[in-house]
Formats: sequence, C-alpha cells, structure tokens
Amino acid sequence: MRAVQVVGYHQDLRMAEVPVPEPEEPFDVIVRIGGAGVCRTDLHILEGQWAEKSGVELPYTIGHENAGWVHAVGSAVTGIAEGDKVILHPLVTCGLCRACRSGDDVHCANSRFPGIDSDGGYADYIRTNARSVVKLDESLEPAGVAAYADAGLTAYHAAAKAARRLTPRDRCAVIGSGGLGHIGVQVLKALSPAEIIVVDRDQGAVDLASSIGADHGVVADGDHVEEVLDLTHGGAEVVIDFVGEGGTTAEGLRMLKQAGDYHVVGYGENIDVPTIDIISAEINIIGNLVGSYNDLCDLMALAARGAVTLHTEKYALDDFQSAIDALDAGRVRGRAILTP
Repeated sequence: MRAVQVVGYHQDLRMAEVPVPEPEEPFDVIVRIGGAGVCRTDLHILEGQWAEKSGVELPYTIGHENAGWVHAVGSAVTGIAEGDKVILHPLVTCGLCRACRSGDDVHCANSRFPGIDSDGGYADYIRTNARSVVKLDESLEPAGVAAYADAGLTAYHAAAKAARRLTPRDRCAVIGSGGLGHIGVQVLKALSPAEIIVVDRDQGAVDLASSIGADHGVVADGDHVEEVLDLTHGGAEVVIDFVGEGGTTAEGLRMLKQAGDYHVVGYGENIDVPTIDIISAEINIIGNLVGSYNDLCDLMALAARGAVTLHTEKYALDDFQSAIDALDAGRVRGRAILTP
C-alpha cells in the first residue's frame, strides 16, 4: 500500500510502498482510510519539534486525523464489523489505568499516538484499536469528518469546558477562526447561551465565523483588544485562544474579565503574567489537550444533526506535498484532507 512517510527532519515527506497492516492483537482494527487531516502539528513534526518527545523511529507514516471504513478486526472485537464507517480517536489507549477508568482517556498512562509516535493515516490503511473506533452516522462520510479526530476534538474539548460556566449573561471571546476556531465557534453556539465575539487578523475568517454563529466579528488590526473590551463592557467571562502565539496570549489575558477563564488551545509562545495579576484578578489559565473518546462521540452527534459543519479542502493522497505547502503558506480555508 502507499504510505507518506517522514524520512528525516527538515526534509520533504516521501511516498513509500509498505505492507498492508494486519490484526496482530485481539482488539486490533484495520481501517481503510477515507480521509486523513493535514494538521499544523504535522509541520511541527517535520521541523523536528516532536522528535525528542515522541521518540519515534524514522521512517514512519505521518497523519493523526483519520476516518474510513473497517477493513479487518481482531478476534476479540465486537460491535463493529468490516465495512462500517468510522472515525478514529487519535490515541490508542489501554482502558486499564486510572485515567482510562475515570473516562479521562486522553491522559492514559500507556497510550500510543498514531501519526506522532507510530504509523499514522497518510496511507491507504491504518492499524488502530477497538477502543479508538467511533462508528459514524449514515449521514456522515469519512473524508468529510476526518479532521474532527484531532482539530474538531480539540476545539470541542475546549469549548465544552468553557460552556459549563457560561450563562446567558456572559460573553466569550474566541481568538482565531481557522481550522480549529471555526469548529469551536459552532460548538459554543450549540452548547452555550453566551454571546460570542470572534477575533481574527483575516477578514475572511471573521466573515466565516459570523456566518456560523458568532454574534460579533473583530478584525485584529491593532485596536482589537479595545474593541473587544467595549463589546464585553470591560472584559469577557471566558477567552478561548486557538492561536497561542504572535502576541495573542498577552492580548487574550487583557480581554479577560476579573475571575474569568483563559483557555489556551494553540501553542507557540510563553504566557508571561505577574503572579500578583493572577491573584488580584482571580483569573484562571486553563490548558486544553485533544479530548476524550466520549468528547469525540458527542462531537459526532452534533455533526450528525448538522449543528457543526467542517469546512474542508480535499487533496488526493498522491498530492500530499501540495496540501502541506498550502497549509504552510496559510492558503487553506478550514482543514485540508488527504483522500486515498
């Protein structure tokens, strides 16, 4: 089968021919890929940022946002069968550690992360585990939902956490309406009665956010923090930062009301805030990492009823380099999807 592989850091990806995976363990599931999302983390992998953390041995197949059809299952797998349409939770988890037994499987003590530390889904087939497989509603197709497996899941996880404290009197400022942010806006609209203000430096992204549920759109042109403060009458109860670099961390904290929650989703720079400012304003800085299996199930329920729509640009698997280049150059609206 075809597989797009990392052969060296600071080098282009390379197409290779490798054997089709087969079930090796009782709970293994082999999935024929229908769509694999192209994520900015993939660019960071090629830059070597994940080399030490993942410990992966090169070459290996990249791609951690995957959906497709069940091709084969291990001897102990029940509830799914060959031909079922599925999306894959990005982690392969053990089910036995304290985190897994608490429903917090994103923090599994024994997890594997296909596409990061083992072979992923820029390929015709992928091996995963039954614990990672979510069956899709008949109304959904793998290529249309693949990026929900990470980008959508991460956005849902942050927005759902934020929604738990938001009331009809509250306001939520969202920084960034790109691949993750445009999903987060829709999740907030579905789960929360709060007023939503979206900030992005790109007018097209602001327009997209307004079309999918944002109550106000603000272009980041230098005066945007003051504009948000005006719209929120002094600060938002919640800020969700889907960018996390280029100065947005400082701006996000400035947009926050006293006793507010600042959710960090995007990453790339440090948060520099005096401890006295955290204490005196009693603000909360909250990190967000992917999401649980149940989060993905909930997100798929929203997608099936049309409450959340993923904006995608599709590329053939053989055209992987064009997708990578378009993402790196900022030309992708929504998410780029490879379709074997």
